[in-house]
Amino acid sequence: MNNELLRVSQLENGYGASQVLFGIDLVIEKGQTVSLLGRNGMGKSTTIKSIMGILPAWRGQIFWKGRPIQRWPSHRIARLGLGLVPEGRQVFPNLSVRENLIATANYRSSVAQPWTLERVYQLFPRLKERARNFGSQLSGGEQQMLAIGRALMTNPELLVLDEATEGLSPLVRQEIWEALAVLRNEGISILVVDKNIVPILRLCDQHYIVQKGRVAWSGESAGLKADADLRTRYLSA
Repeated sequence: MNNELLRVSQLENGYGASQVLFGIDLVIEKGQTVSLLGRNGMGKSTTIKSIMGILPAWRGQIFWKGRPIQRWPSHRIARLGLGLVPEGRQVFPNLSVRENLIATANYRSSVAQPWTLERVYQLFPRLKERARNFGSQLSGGEQQMLAIGRALMTNPELLVLDEATEGLSPLVRQEIWEALAVLRNEGISILVVDKNIVPILRLCDQHYIVQKGRVAWSGESAGLKADADLRTRYLSA
């Protein structure tokens, strides 16, 4: 049985006349947690935007369960079962927490235990406490919890997080990593971009390091943890 959810093959993309990606390859299987690592400006967010159809691919292929989707618009890709937690959170500032969560809810019949308001509130109790507050009234950490909850309300098969804990306090970061571990243990596939290597190594099964728009290295946590030179070469500030 084929467990492959997402395959990106020889992806090239960029902005205007500036090429950013030069043949990205990656694979995510059902239930797998995968990281996309690299310094700023190496092409990680561009890869995410390409997968989600926000930035149409120049060349290469993107497959969802074996089906090519690189020419699909972003709303159609989202309906397939890809839930995005975008960089910068992008919550609706003039909607309440509850309204943010139900605005894009999608109760797909194929999901055995669908994500509901109560399940999101169980994962992030602070959102239940702030349910009547507007998005603009939340702290950065609360907004990130809301962005994750909103993506879960689409009942995704693959949760995609671009800069999962950027700009958050250590305590809130820990809450986010613990929540992602819960989701992983429930069998949700995850693709995560982040710079915090220690929790990434604990959370993820597979890692891809992007350097100047190419995959410079890929492998499992044990290999990345054991190779200090590799981490210094590609991940150190």
